[in-house]
Amino acid sequence: MYNYDTDIIAWANEQAALLRKGQFDRLDIAHLAEEIEDVGKSEQRELANRMALLLAHLLKWAYQPERQGASWEITIRNQRKGILRRLAKTPSLNADLNDLDWWDGVWEDATVQAAQETGLSQFPEHPPWPIENILDAEWLPPKP
Repeated sequence: MYNYDTDIIAWANEQAALLRKGQFDRLDIAHLAEEIEDVGKSEQRELANRMALLLAHLLKWAYQPERQGASWEITIRNQRKGILRRLAKTPSLNADLNDLDWWDGVWEDATVQAAQETGLSQFPEHPPWPIENILDAEWLPPKP
């Protein structure tokens, strides 16, 4: 048997083969459970990262209108599409959109990124736009 700690790829392939053969008594249950949980966490991280990047670009769009350009628009559009795809593929992620703690973390990441990229530091404490606008393919924020 392969060791989870020394070769996770070989271990994962072996575990998949054991599952397919119905050899459940040979499975590494503890590590399998960990890996299954990690799949969900990975999806959540992907959503949070995409949302933070989208919000950072919306902030830049609003706070630096003189620098608005095609590359920002492309990033905004791509992140929206990626977020909507992720939500469609994994509907349980919609719960994160209603979680205030999740939003606090995502907003903090977005404002830090926007501050680093713009040199500005005065952003709202919370997102000033509703989620419907944030994800609307046609919407761009006005100057504050």
